[in-house]
Amino acid sequence: MLDREELGAWLRLLETPGVGRESARHLLQAFGSPGAAIDASTAARRSVVGPQAAGALAQPDPGFADLLESTWQWLAAAGDEARDVLVLGDPRYPELLLNSADPPLLLYARGQVARLNSPSIAIVGSRNPTAQGLENARAFAAHLGRAGFTIVSGLALGIDAAAHDGALEAGAGTIAIVGTGLDRVYPGRHRSLALRIAANGVIASEFAIGTPALPQNFPIRNRIIAGLARGTLVVEAALQSGSLITARLAAENGRDVFAIPGSIHSPQSRGCHALIRQGAKLVENVGDVLEELRLGRGTVANASSGSADLDLEASTPHGLLRDMGFDPVSLDVLCARSGFGVAQLQAQLLDLELAGSVARLPGGLFQRVALG
Repeated sequence: MLDREELGAWLRLLETPGVGRESARHLLQAFGSPGAAIDASTAARRSVVGPQAAGALAQPDPGFADLLESTWQWLAAAGDEARDVLVLGDPRYPELLLNSADPPLLLYARGQVARLNSPSIAIVGSRNPTAQGLENARAFAAHLGRAGFTIVSGLALGIDAAAHDGALEAGAGTIAIVGTGLDRVYPGRHRSLALRIAANGVIASEFAIGTPALPQNFPIRNRIIAGLARGTLVVEAALQSGSLITARLAAENGRDVFAIPGSIHSPQSRGCHALIRQGAKLVENVGDVLEELRLGRGTVANASSGSADLDLEASTPHGLLRDMGFDPVSLDVLCARSGFGVAQLQAQLLDLELAGSVARLPGGLFQRVALG
């Protein structure tokens, strides 16, 4: 762990207004450490970065002392939970992230810091997924976790939360990369989930303690999700979404990109279809992911055999589920497909809904959830 003086130098370099990530990186490359960059003359700094950044470091920002104190207190108040700060040059800094296009110069972490260096796969997607999308995210995360991967996501509503849940339910590790300071949880309803992740994985952020949920920070954190993982799986995504940003960044880093296809009628499938057209691997089961990542033959076979319920072509013992397909469907359409009367159909749908195999959607629609 950094001592207070080192931590102060890093915070002053990274959090001084007018000194952005790019300028901080150039100063580190030129002077070797934050302390040396700060101790250098303004003229020496100006030869490396612009006059604004060079001059900004001449005196501590008025809020610097409070930021240092609050960060130090956050570290000291860890209790049974491990808290740490990783910087470039720390041997624990995640190697895969270091080899990405724009690695953060500093990472705050809660939980099992060693998890940041474990083999990992990112699972991302819509904040407003379909019932089937949520089930897919949980199931893929669970099977990939059992195959030895740590699941990386962003703690957001929807697919992210389902991916974290699936990994935790399978007893696997998970990493949440967030867009706030680690003294906060966003969204607030994920406080319990965040505690579970910190106990069984790690939550990390490059944003200073006290940083609130600002819209511009979430796309920025997506590069860390992409940089940590060997591959990124997009479960559901609209055409304009942060998930597609993560996928693009993964591809730019030379990492694998996977996408689950969906209904041509669903807006939440259009982003995945666009990725597939651009060269992402179409995924129907966990074996598709593991095979692409070139794992050992035995690992792929074992994981694939354990994921038969993720095969979109798998047969189902319940005839009504076959009649439903995988798109949202109305009661009238189901009556026509199945030949059942309304009363008989409603009774079967209720049984399937109670079993978790069917979800009731707004507008009087139904959708198959469990692929069994």
